Amino acid sequence: MATLPPPGGRTLSQEIHENAARGFDRAAEEYERGRPDYPAQAVDLLAHELGIGPGTTVVDLAAGTGKLTRALIGTGARVVAVEPVAGMRAQLQRAVPAAEALEGTAEAIPVADGSADAVLVAQAFHWFDTSKAAPEIHRVLRRGGGLGVIYNEWDESTEWVARMQELVGAYRTDTPQRSTSPWRPQLADTGLFTTLADRTFPYLVRGSLDVLMDRTASVSFIATLPEAERERLLATLRDLVAEHPEAWVGDQLEMPYLTRVTWARAA
Repeated sequence: MATLPPPGGRTLSQEIHENAARGFDRAAEEYERGRPDYPAQAVDLLAHELGIGPGTTVVDLAAGTGKLTRALIGTGARVVAVEPVAGMRAQLQRAVPAAEALEGTAEAIPVADGSADAVLVAQAFHWFDTSKAAPEIHRVLRRGGGLGVIYNEWDESTEWVARMQELVGAYRTDTPQRSTSPWRPQLADTGLFTTLADRTFPYLVRGSLDVLMDRTASVSFIATLPEAERERLLATLRDLVAEHPEAWVGDQLEMPYLTRVTWARAA
């Protein structure tokens, strides 16, 4: 399977947001340690709705360190993981050697026309240029193939989580974010896919304080901060969770997420 160059002779680093290129490359190890996987019921739903299983080919687009990739391998499908950031891709190759890892972007997917039964996107659609990514995804899908999008997002109905997100969000500047991205209406407006369907699952993740620190350090715009400033923020967050004993079970922090799943078929 040949790797296609980005359009116009541009490098892949020029095709993705600077914070994604720099931040995720710098924080790839923290991303692998700190980011949660996805609840089994959410992955099972996508596999059922999109017909993912043995004998099918799935493209895991913007695969990161392979958090979703490893679950897709478990379906028995052939999995092609596409990731533009070298540091993330190196983590993915170590964590999920059974997947085929390729360098590429959503706007220039390095697979042949009609070669995938499904394309999955985890934690990433808000980074894409939908006007270019939607036709690319449609191109690589077989007739009637499926698109699935999955996000783990913090459940901000929990007091300490809301405060944490406020502190972290102060550093966001112009970095794209899922909550304000217009990717859903933009995707619908292309007419390339059927009406989007949705499900949301509550997802409680337990982990040490170090896991939360790695989770925060892996945020793209936090990873690009000067080291001293990043450490000050992490120290503030350590103090924050220490003030909330209800968040702890023994030495494990209960981290509440909502997992949002969206899917459609190629029209």
